[in-house]
Amino acid sequence: MNEPRPFAPPKIVAPFQSLGRLPFGFGPRFFVVLLLGLIWIVPAWWSPRMIGLLFLWDALALVAFVFDAVRLPRPHELEASRLWEHAPSLATPSEIELAIENSANVTIRCALIDQTPVSFRISPPVLEMLVPARARQKTTYPILPRQRGDVRLGRLFARYQTALGFAQRWAAAELSQVARVLPDLEQARQHALYLIRTKQVEMEKRRRRQRGHGREFQSLRDYRQGDDLRDVCWTATARRHHLTTRVFEIERSQVVWIVLDAGRLLRAQVQQQGTELRLSKLDYAVNAALSLAQVATQCGDKVGLIAYGRSIQQSIPAARGAVHLRTIVDGLAQVRGEASEADHSGAARALLTEQHRRSLVVWITDFAETPTVPEVIEYAMQITRRHLVVFSAMNQPDLTHLAQSVPQNFKDMYRHAAALEISHRRDLLLRGLRQHGVFAFELVPGLLASSLVNQYLDIKERNLL
Repeated sequence: MNEPRPFAPPKIVAPFQSLGRLPFGFGPRFFVVLLLGLIWIVPAWWSPRMIGLLFLWDALALVAFVFDAVRLPRPHELEASRLWEHAPSLATPSEIELAIENSANVTIRCALIDQTPVSFRISPPVLEMLVPARARQKTTYPILPRQRGDVRLGRLFARYQTALGFAQRWAAAELSQVARVLPDLEQARQHALYLIRTKQVEMEKRRRRQRGHGREFQSLRDYRQGDDLRDVCWTATARRHHLTTRVFEIERSQVVWIVLDAGRLLRAQVQQQGTELRLSKLDYAVNAALSLAQVATQCGDKVGLIAYGRSIQQSIPAARGAVHLRTIVDGLAQVRGEASEADHSGAARALLTEQHRRSLVVWITDFAETPTVPEVIEYAMQITRRHLVVFSAMNQPDLTHLAQSVPQNFKDMYRHAAALEISHRRDLLLRGLRQHGVFAFELVPGLLASSLVNQYLDIKERNLL
């Protein structure tokens, strides 16, 4: 197995300890031998002396049990470890490696049970291992995380015996640890690889330069008639003995803010395409936010994050670099859906307080169909006075399917009419946002990440900031 990847939980190692007051018992072969001893009852029917042979047989079985129990390694002679090759990611199959190191002189057969959370597996894994004397053996089992955030794994339980199989011991290794389930890292990597293949990142790095505009230093050149005297570099002029002008270019690094709604509307469950797994809208939104953050970082932009419910859950200032991207990943992993309505005004105030210069704001949210204009739309219009806003509302695939279906009876007809009315009202609200200069979209959860990344690249290419 390769070395652990970044973001993966650390390897944990612990020796086994005896489990229970009586940490040993009879093995399965002991009972088989006892049952075979009942054969002596048949000749004892004619000769009662044969009963003595039955007791002798049982005594020999007990001696074999004691001999085997003495040969069994003590728990402290066994050491267990748990290793993660990949960081656990939401809805992404992964594997956990378990290893047993046997420092005794006897080969043992182990039955292992790892204490895993229900969000990893419906039932704990049961594994069989044959560990030679003074050797190390390892095995793996699959997991499929269904929930982001911190989850706790417990102890590793073992039941082991020798090849004789007359006695066995019970032991447990304290491998308890907290693992953080991250958003879908693979999806973010796929978007980054796609950009590299199509060379869009390189295109953004070679953006059109305009002399005399912007305040990012590019180079020095000789003074020309018409140049602004404020751009004269007097230190270079003194060295060269003739006037030298600083040449500036438009700032290539821009600021992208991701505003993530974690209110009750984002708790709705949507089935993942091609699988039976159902994820919340918030899970899709978190995956999209991670993809956008990774692409924007590779384009050289600064990325900030605000995730909010009734209060601000995560507030990460805008910055760039691999360390900052890891901070965003950890922050997104801890975003939790809330049962109450989100405080959109608090998120808008936090953004306007944190970011004064014009920036790109990507707001991932949803809104309810009410007689009045939803609060989140009002604050999106307010923010657009200072920033460029991309407003992404997540639709419900079941509602879209209902609106496009053909009614078969009166009940279906009423449901169809209600779905059409809701869809029409949402279209009107989004159209109103577009009239105020907001890039407003209603997107399918499964296409949210790719749609936002493409919209971001389009804004960069058109130099709308």
